[in-house]
Amino acid sequence: MIGGDGQSFAVVVFLGFVAVSLLLCGLAAADLDDPEHFYAGGSAAFGPVGGGLAIAGDYISAATLLSTTGAVALDGADGMLFAGATVLSLFLVMRIMGEPLRRAGVFTLGDFLADRLDDPSVRRALGVASLLVLTPLLLVQLTTAGRILAAMFGLPDGALTGCTVAGGALMVAYAAVGGMRGVGYVQILKVGVVLTALSILAGIVLARYGGSPLALFDAARDRSGAGADYLRPGLHFGPSLAGRLDLISFQTTLLIGAACLPHLTMRLHPLRDARTARRAVGWAVGPVAVVCAGVVVAGLGACALIGRDAVRAADPGGATALLMVTGALDPVAGGARHSMLFAVVACAVFATTLAAVAGITLAAASSLTRDLGERSAHGAKGTSAAGEIRRARLVIVFVGAVAVVLSAVLADRGRLTLISLSFTVAASVLAPVLLYALFLPGYSAAGVRRTVYGTIPLIVLLLAGSPATTGTPIAVFPEHDLHWFPLQTPGLITIPVGFLLGLVGRTRSDAAQGRAWKERKTASRGMSARL
Repeated sequence: MIGGDGQSFAVVVFLGFVAVSLLLCGLAAADLDDPEHFYAGGSAAFGPVGGGLAIAGDYISAATLLSTTGAVALDGADGMLFAGATVLSLFLVMRIMGEPLRRAGVFTLGDFLADRLDDPSVRRALGVASLLVLTPLLLVQLTTAGRILAAMFGLPDGALTGCTVAGGALMVAYAAVGGMRGVGYVQILKVGVVLTALSILAGIVLARYGGSPLALFDAARDRSGAGADYLRPGLHFGPSLAGRLDLISFQTTLLIGAACLPHLTMRLHPLRDARTARRAVGWAVGPVAVVCAGVVVAGLGACALIGRDAVRAADPGGATALLMVTGALDPVAGGARHSMLFAVVACAVFATTLAAVAGITLAAASSLTRDLGERSAHGAKGTSAAGEIRRARLVIVFVGAVAVVLSAVLADRGRLTLISLSFTVAASVLAPVLLYALFLPGYSAAGVRRTVYGTIPLIVLLLAGSPATTGTPIAVFPEHDLHWFPLQTPGLITIPVGFLLGLVGRTRSDAAQGRAWKERKTASRGMSARL
């Protein structure tokens, strides 16, 4: 048993994290005198170490900690595959797109594509796609922050709305006051907190089984009730053909979609040079790999110590498994919230969600301001630098207010469906657009619009008719069963469609436009080098 008053300790650590993070955002605000500092000051100022850690912080979300832990506890090998795909996805984006996405004066995907394709008309399409990716993620993270805050303070369910509002106020403060640099400081602080908490938790779990991962695997398999199937892929979606296809679809969507999230790519634009981008790879991927390893150990520990049925009874998706295992490891009178181990892990989860919502809010507000705002309509700045920053901060407040209202209305309904929507749009829309723009000569704005406006309706249609919406315990409407599409994640259909739509209708004029663009860029770089 870990002694002490866990609830008091949780309050102290929580208040300490909030105070330090607000101080860091306040220090960062001193330099936010132009859009370059506000939108991109973070990674450019940190160098490879700080930039990599900030990217890792943006990448680690509540889904990484809670949903993946639950997937390991409930589904064994499937959950471990999900954790592995999470690490591999970040590695791929850093190695493949880290260097090409670097660009001065670029703050959003709309900025990048408008500059890359020499056509500002793509801004609106990229703004729509980015918001459709970011909004569901923001709602899930904000709701999680409210629940964790209520759990730390031992508040009843009726206080959830107030806790969600408090979390929303903090995220608005981080994003509006600190900008990209301030949020970057918070992400680096969060990485330290999460690594510490999960290392402690994983160490205690392994110590229960003599430090032997094999003994932990055996214990989890025995308590799972699934026997050898627990350590074979396919338990989550079932052994049928539709189940196997769903597993492939989910893994592919996670692998590709996580690499193209707008709040992650936003951090790649200001990296100083190719050498900084290459050196940042290890500092970004390393902490994420350690966190995912800790999540796997915690998930196996939850199954071994609590039992798969008990984890599922508490939450059909297993989202409470990470906090439940702390109670099994450190049982104390008065409930889990009085456990010191619970306090440490809960604070880490709250820090994760709070930093994540700040980064997502900043990315969403940036897209609204620059891609869907006045800039997209006129193709140039309509106000002064100070005016643009002031407008961006007002948009951050607006995004935060809307997110709080929607989170309070939705609560936990359709959590996994919202995550599926975000990652499917990222994998089926943003991935084709980015890869074609980077590596396909002659790719044009028409291809961007075909991919965005052709694929998004298909994603919404298939998700609406899938088991993710009706007919399963984790669906938006579990009491009804109206699904006609067999896959919970439609990426197996929509990802190929997104790539094909970018190519359909491609003409010789598109190729000629691409060659002309390449010649202009080459000439521009040559002129800059001579100067």
